[in-house]
Amino acid sequence: MLGDTSKPMNILIFTASDSSFNSIRPEAEIFIELVRRGHTVTIITHADTEYGKRYAENGVNVINGAPKKKICRDSIALVQEELSKRPYDILLATNSKSIPNAAFAAKGSRVKLVTYRGTTGGLYRHDPSAYLTHLHPRVDGIICVSEAVRQDVVSKVWKKKQNVVAIHKGHELAWYNKPASNLSEFGIGGNDFTVICAVNARPSKGLSVMLEAAHYLADIANLHLLLVGKNIDKEPYIEKISSHAMRARIHLAGYRHDAPELIAASDVLVQPSISGEGLPRAMMEAMCYGIPCVVTDTGGGKEVLEDGVTGFIVPVKDSAAIADRVRRLYNDSALRAEMSLRCKEKITNDVSLEKTVDQFVDYFQRLIVT
Repeated sequence: MLGDTSKPMNILIFTASDSSFNSIRPEAEIFIELVRRGHTVTIITHADTEYGKRYAENGVNVINGAPKKKICRDSIALVQEELSKRPYDILLATNSKSIPNAAFAAKGSRVKLVTYRGTTGGLYRHDPSAYLTHLHPRVDGIICVSEAVRQDVVSKVWKKKQNVVAIHKGHELAWYNKPASNLSEFGIGGNDFTVICAVNARPSKGLSVMLEAAHYLADIANLHLLLVGKNIDKEPYIEKISSHAMRARIHLAGYRHDAPELIAASDVLVQPSISGEGLPRAMMEAMCYGIPCVVTDTGGGKEVLEDGVTGFIVPVKDSAAIADRVRRLYNDSALRAEMSLRCKEKITNDVSLEKTVDQFVDYFQRLIVT
């Protein structure tokens, strides 16, 4: 239900829905919750996908038409046509393809154009392509997934800096009710201690740092490292693993749709990112399952994780510090149990879907009246 001060809004969203269910869910459930609160939400997206269908089942107006490229005449025309049908208050564009098309379509319209930013870095005033996205003069506001992202973006925009805000993507414990995976497929037994690192193998994600940290942990005979994500079976990682002291206990799971359940079956999640991090989804999933995390101090992870309470925060590129915190958790089952409880409490009390949608509504309402 709408709050006493919240007026119903007409919201048009331009986004993609062709990624995995788990990756889309934190964003998609915001849109569904807006409908539950009495707002009219229309989404131009991939209609024939799992979330495209879920939108329709939950009262969202779905139009098939996700953009195929950054400048697409058909996409611009589709958004323009929809904007002409009703007095939309907000046009929200969420990715690199939808934002430029939405910006051109909104020209001449009174709708407030809001973009979404999920990573730090990569936005530069000297880069002409930036003026097709968040630096486009038609953009009225930018929602950033974390304060770290907000600080990065606000240093780049030329105007309306007060309209660049940070809103964490809330999660719900109920989303993560599937049982933990059986790790026996990797040769990991019930008495083993599993450290999971769920990242796509890009330099910014720090997988090399994780492998360095594992050298410090090789003496723990029942400790295993489970690597989940795209391209982890490529060079230079394969060469590093082949000569690693823990090579028999490093397992490459690759890309998995059941990544949250693999996290749930593990004892500790490590997020060793070096740069570019917004708010690590794997960390949020781990906290929902009550799995303590060790994360670096880049990006927004440190805004949600409480050092020493729900996990540990370590400096970037400090493999020894990662190993030290993992070893501490290995040796202290009571600490792990306490952190597990605090993780779930943190999500429920501070980073819930309800709180996220409250902030979206407040932000949209403020933009509308300015």
